[in-house]
Amino acid sequence: MREEKVLENATVCFLYMENKILLGVKTRYIGEGRLNGPGGGIKDGEGPRECAVRELKKETGGVIVSLKDLEKIAILYVRNKKKNGEIFVCRVHIFLTRKWSKESRDTDEMINFSLFNIDSLPFDKMMPADKYWLPIALSGKKIIVRYSLSPFQKELLGEVKIEEVDSFPKE
Repeated sequence: MREEKVLENATVCFLYMENKILLGVKTRYIGEGRLNGPGGGIKDGEGPRECAVRELKKETGGVIVSLKDLEKIAILYVRNKKKNGEIFVCRVHIFLTRKWSKESRDTDEMINFSLFNIDSLPFDKMMPADKYWLPIALSGKKIIVRYSLSPFQKELLGEVKIEEVDSFPKE
């Protein structure tokens, strides 16, 4: 059985082009086997934007984005229940960028990258709560989202709470 990863601060970044976003399949850890944007854990001394740039390059095999080209579209507070009953909350900073260089390629952390139309995203292959909050965030609204997931992020537990905001707290 694979180990449950505990992650308290993370990022996800969506590459946006002509009403489409780039998604790939996560090969391990949180989101394993599901389509998502590149992202990962924020390291000590690193801000969310720096993490998004680093993780994007690492998980896509070299895509480069500038800090100034990242637009924060959401913050997720995900309450994760582990198999042993313990709970950890992960704060995920969600970014979108319309400008980048280099093409994505498979890595040991993400594979099978493809562009998906935002009006017909494959939510059945994505994280359980994405269908509730991602369309709102991609519509241009800034949101803060709260929800809970079962062990290994397999199922949504309870409702997804979404709050529209004018701005986000300073990073």
